[in-house]
Amino acid sequence: MALVTTAEVCDANPQLISSGELRALQPIFQIYGRRQVFSGPIVTLKVFEDNVLVREFLEEKGNGRVLVVDGGGSLRCAILGGNPVVQAQNNGWAGIVVNGCIRDVDEINGCDIGVRALASHPMKANKKGMGEKHVPITISGTRISDGEWLYADTDGILISRTELSV
Repeated sequence: MALVTTAEVCDANPQLISSGELRALQPIFQIYGRRQVFSGPIVTLKVFEDNVLVREFLEEKGNGRVLVVDGGGSLRCAILGGNPVVQAQNNGWAGIVVNGCIRDVDEINGCDIGVRALASHPMKANKKGMGEKHVPITISGTRISDGEWLYADTDGILISRTELSV
């Protein structure tokens, strides 16, 4: 994905866009982390103002996957912080997309991993362990399923039903 931009992928695949096999997320995410371009198979997680399951996932080996967290769009606390992002980087995750807030931005920006989130917030999340793993999620009207592929660069984020040959 480093040589072909998301814009070029969109231009070259109008049939995949019209069929819904290739979708662009709305441009609501801020860019964090040192890796501005990343891609990989998606693992989904749905939580609300609780980060226990986020931390559990990132403790696993990432194997180039991208964790996509539907945090309900909450702007009231951060569901991802610096320590789990360092762990994700060390465990081989390609990236993390959070429909919610993060914190420890300076630490995250020092990590060699791609992170997208709505905003930063200094307050920490609850620790109840509530949420759903590997379920279809919807972020700003775009449905995302476990096992689909995510492609991100500075132009935006694409979701594809299958791995694209670029």
